Amino acid sequence: MSRPLLFLDVDGPLNPYAAKPERRPEGYTTLRVPRNGGTTADHVSLSSRRRPLRVWLNPAHGRALLRLDYELWWATTWMDDANRWIAPVLGLPELPFVDFGDALFQERPDGVHWKTEPLVRHADGRPFAWVDDEQGERDHAYVTEHHRAPGLLHHVDPRIGLREGDFSALADFAAASGGRGVRDVHREQRGAADVGDR
Repeated sequence: MSRPLLFLDVDGPLNPYAAKPERRPEGYTTLRVPRNGGTTADHVSLSSRRRPLRVWLNPAHGRALLRLDYELWWATTWMDDANRWIAPVLGLPELPFVDFGDALFQERPDGVHWKTEPLVRHADGRPFAWVDDEQGERDHAYVTEHHRAPGLLHHVDPRIGLREGDFSALADFAAASGGRGVRDVHREQRGAADVGDR
């Protein structure tokens, strides 16, 4: 059985953009992204501003994400730019990303978030967790109605970003969805070495 998918947003979960601007959260590093090299969202909504975009990232989050028993995907307006700017700071490898195409920022009349339908379609019946700061009850209802496998819409407060409890909830969901929750990297390495010695 394949591992569940983890759809990961950047702004909110990884970059607590709503934290007090004068205080960088503990454990975070500051990244300055040029506006001409930033996200699609920046080009659309902030193109008139010339100052670089401030992004706060916690390098420990990369290690914690890699320990989870998921197939990681970017699900963010950064799309492939997340591999250029975000992944290196977190120590993540290049990850695949969901290309939202024409759905990007398109409000729906039913109030479902514009990411929800593309993510359900992309999951294609596989269990998935979606970490974001913008899901609501209508998104939960949409996933329940249109997705035939387990789905976790995990909301993160954009003032604080991911915390230990968030990683525990994700590990629990992975375990309940057929994965092991958190991969034991040392055991896997020992097992690989044992196989190689035979």
